[in-house]
Amino acid sequence: MPTIISVASGKGGVGKSMVVSNLGLLLSRKGQRVILVDMDIGGANLHILFGMFHPPSTLTDFFTNRTTNLEDIAHTLGTPSPLRLIPGTGETLITANLQHAKKKRLIRHLKKLDADIILVDVGAGTSYHTLDFFLLADYFLAVATPDPTSVIDLYRFIKLAAIRKVLTAFLARDPIAEALLNKDFNSVTEVLEAVGRTSESGIALAEQALMGFQPALILNRMTPKARINTLHLRHLLKQYVGTDLSVLGNIPEDPLVQQSILKYLPVVEFSPNAPAALAFDQIAENVLKLVKQPRTLPETPEEPRKIRA
Repeated sequence: MPTIISVASGKGGVGKSMVVSNLGLLLSRKGQRVILVDMDIGGANLHILFGMFHPPSTLTDFFTNRTTNLEDIAHTLGTPSPLRLIPGTGETLITANLQHAKKKRLIRHLKKLDADIILVDVGAGTSYHTLDFFLLADYFLAVATPDPTSVIDLYRFIKLAAIRKVLTAFLARDPIAEALLNKDFNSVTEVLEAVGRTSESGIALAEQALMGFQPALILNRMTPKARINTLHLRHLLKQYVGTDLSVLGNIPEDPLVQQSILKYLPVVEFSPNAPAALAFDQIAENVLKLVKQPRTLPETPEEPRKIRA
């Protein structure tokens, strides 16, 4: 079974897809069989970063049952290493209202892919789809920039992901589910308090649901003057979400990154000795160390009612 790594961000424009493309290529060069999956519903662009403007097939073909096998839409990219890509889908009536059964089918087929590592490029924001696709993974990566709004949005995203992870653990369990799914929560603490009022044994189940949920942070566009208070962010997450946050690596501001994007190439291929490319190589090594740790298999996300931030 492949190791699934989801990559998300609290807001768009922080370089998430750029991170996925470069990490995927480096991990494949380091001997891993890697498949990239673009799950940015409505904003899929990962294929463009590799110069694939008109993919012959995408996730839309899977959702509409034109193909029943994800392997059929895993396209080999024209890179020196055996890297494959499953292109994402645009915003359609089907994807905008993706049925839970289709989501479960997709997750089930992802776990059957012939790969060592699957990198899932999750869309920005906190929609049902984004949170569920983020939580399907074995390991979680989050991308942010030093921009204060990026950090705030990242905190909000991880908080809601943690709340949804707890809520899904109770969906099929009454009366706890009845007590939880009709309420909005601002923190995991509030969820645990509500669980405790309904069932003391439920608290242990909620805490178990959060075991292994420890997102790792990748900081992009860092400059010598950039300041990002990761200690404060870690404190907030520990206090309000109950999870810790590690920093997997920093990517410096590098004009060669933008040049590589214009050439439709990952910067690690366009300019292997660029500062950003060297930083990516270290992050890829850190990812390999991460996946060698004991795995915590997440439960399949269910479909609770909407959570408002």
